Amino acid sequence: MSRLRVALFVTCLGDQFFPQVGESVVKLLRRLDVEVTFNPAQVCCGQPAFNTGYWDEARSVATKVLNLFDDADYVVCPSGSCTSMVRVFYPELFAADPERLRKCQQLRDRFFEFSELLVNVLKVEDVGASFPHRVTYHDSCHLLRELGVEEQPRKLLRKVRGIDFVEMEGYKVCCGFGGTFAVKFPEVSAAMGQDKLGFAAQTNAEYLVANDSGCLMHLAGMIHRQALPLKTMHLAEVLARE
Repeated sequence: MSRLRVALFVTCLGDQFFPQVGESVVKLLRRLDVEVTFNPAQVCCGQPAFNTGYWDEARSVATKVLNLFDDADYVVCPSGSCTSMVRVFYPELFAADPERLRKCQQLRDRFFEFSELLVNVLKVEDVGASFPHRVTYHDSCHLLRELGVEEQPRKLLRKVRGIDFVEMEGYKVCCGFGGTFAVKFPEVSAAMGQDKLGFAAQTNAEYLVANDSGCLMHLAGMIHRQALPLKTMHLAEVLARE
């Protein structure tokens, strides 16, 4: 029986700022005997342009993504935000283009966020990870609201050896990043981030874990500027620890 072949869509933030997240995804999937491929021709999913109203430019970028992963059984993405763009908003973007809409639908059925792939596709919750620290979890908006992924990350975290997982109050509250939202409305974005950090601080957690590097980048900057005793980490990094 051939091994499952999964292509990694690493995301712009992963490529430019958080390479350790992509590396952790690959390390973990290989531990689970999954063949991981990476197409270096991959580009941005197009979400920044789409969210800002530049739909023609977003279509140009998205068209390139549609043709990248035809040889993979599944595509894995360590971001609820980018996964939502492909699964939820690509069909909207190409609603008037039957050929590309068909490609969208074919890709959508094979495109999964990281925790989704592990729990829903691979049927794995205990990945053999060890992380003896107190951890709380932040639900990123696109992952929770667009994809409905809430329990999968928690199932994975609860199976980590040595972990002290504590649910924060207000875990569904937005962190305020929102991509271009943080640029357009910095004061509102910062206030929302402060609220989220307040909830996290109440748990006395050592680590704030999430599945989107954008949220983590936003919150880590605020943590650094305030010298708070809290670290941020992507779920993939936690699960890659042995």
